[in-house]
Amino acid sequence: MISLEEAFKKFLGRLELTDREQKDVSARHTAIREIVRAGIGVDRDILSGSYKRFTKTKPLKDVDIFFVLKASESAWLQRPPEELLVHTRGLLVPSYGEHAVALGRRSVRVDFGVRPLLDETDEKVISNDVVVAFADCDNYLIPDRTIGDWVRTNPEIHAQLATDAHAAYNQRWKPLVRMIKKWNDYHDRPVKPSFLLEVMALDILNRGFGGHYSLELQTFFATAAARITETWEDPAGLGPPVSDRLASDPIQQLKARQALEAAAENVSTARRLAREGRNGDALKYWREEIFGPLFPLS
Repeated sequence: MISLEEAFKKFLGRLELTDREQKDVSARHTAIREIVRAGIGVDRDILSGSYKRFTKTKPLKDVDIFFVLKASESAWLQRPPEELLVHTRGLLVPSYGEHAVALGRRSVRVDFGVRPLLDETDEKVISNDVVVAFADCDNYLIPDRTIGDWVRTNPEIHAQLATDAHAAYNQRWKPLVRMIKKWNDYHDRPVKPSFLLEVMALDILNRGFGGHYSLELQTFFATAAARITETWEDPAGLGPPVSDRLASDPIQQLKARQALEAAAENVSTARRLAREGRNGDALKYWREEIFGPLFPLS
């Protein structure tokens, strides 16, 4: 039987992207890039979001591809933002199929038909989110279907904030965020969007690493449960609050708070089992109640 320290080390290794996964991401990116570039003027494109920030968990889904359109396409800014997303979806449907391409709030999702079994996907990407944007000085404008307007964002600022937090936390911040997102996935995503968890972590996990992941997780879940109803602004200071989706749905907000409270209690129980010397029970608790099958027992 492995120790708790060894289990966390192995678990974090399982959350790291493999060479095959990175190659699949690159191949998917290349294919989508060629399709989009053939149908609209693109200045440049990048992989962005939590994949770029190294806070993406597994299995890989909703990997963002960020397309910055040419100034010659700026007439779209005078039209309802949903029209650009509809147009982008229309570019992708012939290649991926009507039911595999869907409109999101600020992106177009392409589902590749990969179905995970016990968190395993044969190292394949489940889906990509295609984001179309216009340069706006140092920032970007993207369409938002929910509010029916163009909103500002800056994935570079988000990436830098994550890098700074990681450095300030003894290089433990990004692994913690990946674990927190894995918890969210395993429990059917009570906190939406998952980026909200990362934004909360910027504020909650800001005092330096306390010595063990389990203690940090208990601190995060307990604090997040108490503060989930707060307004969590875009950390770049540009777009609408990251918490606006959850705030608009009181039932889901209650579910999120209850799930975070349960997570804090479960982590407390798992830590108690370890203190009592019940290592096998502690490992099983971390796996079954908190993280799911990627957490190792041996």
